[in-house]
Amino acid sequence: MNYELLKQLIQENNSFLLTTHVNPDADAIGSEMAFYYLLKKLGKEVTIINTSKTPYYLQFMDEENVIQYFDEEKHKEIFDQVDVLLALDFNRGQRLVRMENLFRRSSKVKICIDHHEDPENFTDHLFTGTSFAATGQIIYNFIKQTSVVEIDLPIAEPLYAAVMTDTGSFRFDRTTAEIHYLAADLINIGVKPDDIYVKIYDTTRVGKIKLLGEAIQSLKLYGPNNSIAVMVITQEALQKNGADEADTDGFVNMCLTIDSVKVAVKFLELNEGFKVSLRSKGEISVQKIAAEFGGGGHRNASGIRIRDKEMNSFIPVLIAKIENVIYRL
Repeated sequence: MNYELLKQLIQENNSFLLTTHVNPDADAIGSEMAFYYLLKKLGKEVTIINTSKTPYYLQFMDEENVIQYFDEEKHKEIFDQVDVLLALDFNRGQRLVRMENLFRRSSKVKICIDHHEDPENFTDHLFTGTSFAATGQIIYNFIKQTSVVEIDLPIAEPLYAAVMTDTGSFRFDRTTAEIHYLAADLINIGVKPDDIYVKIYDTTRVGKIKLLGEAIQSLKLYGPNNSIAVMVITQEALQKNGADEADTDGFVNMCLTIDSVKVAVKFLELNEGFKVSLRSKGEISVQKIAAEFGGGGHRNASGIRIRDKEMNSFIPVLIAKIENVIYRL
């Protein structure tokens, strides 16, 4: 990773537009906020614009409300006014959805910092590696190895949130000794692990709990030895319970706790099309499965976004694809 080049690009430019993928998670928001405070410490002009609103349980990282919700009429000029466009925690332009065309058409310097597989060549500079547990880890390493700034609490807290969540609270196989050293360093700076955990995982709305009940009721098992778990969440269920897409975060992981299950799938119906979340155990690569349908992510955690198909007809297609992968093991 050429951190010195990244440092040079930051030092040579003055104004930055930060953004992340649609439906941002804690690594996305945490990476944005950490980089925002990094750049502000250097006296840079910084704007954050996202194509999705920040989930309510992550808003604690943006107490000053600096993250703006994308409005094309309001924001279309800024893509050609700033010096640098910085893409954080995604590596394919399509994940910008409504912002994609403006991002691609801009002639300004484009930088991508990410840790997912199969990056698209849509930026001028790509700082990525699939060995990293989170984009937040890349940013942490960048700061430590270049001394571009000193990590203070406003930077440390979002970095900790980013790494904690993308390692599954330090339980996924990407949780290395290096990750624990990182966490220890951030705790020494002042991060309170229990506070971050409660804000993300133990701060919820009653609609989410009710929706979870319906999602569990929809659970069905397929494949050899009940090795595939499928959960379906409809728009009707969301509206009835006063919940939204962000409330479904983590539901698919519950399916993976079933002892016979090797692959868990959550289908989420949206106003336009639907979204699929895939999780797997061991060497089964759901990333490869997702890639066949235009999705991506990690080996054991990936997603697909479908706009031009009907969800109920796609469910058996995906199940059959997963069954073929399991049968070949």
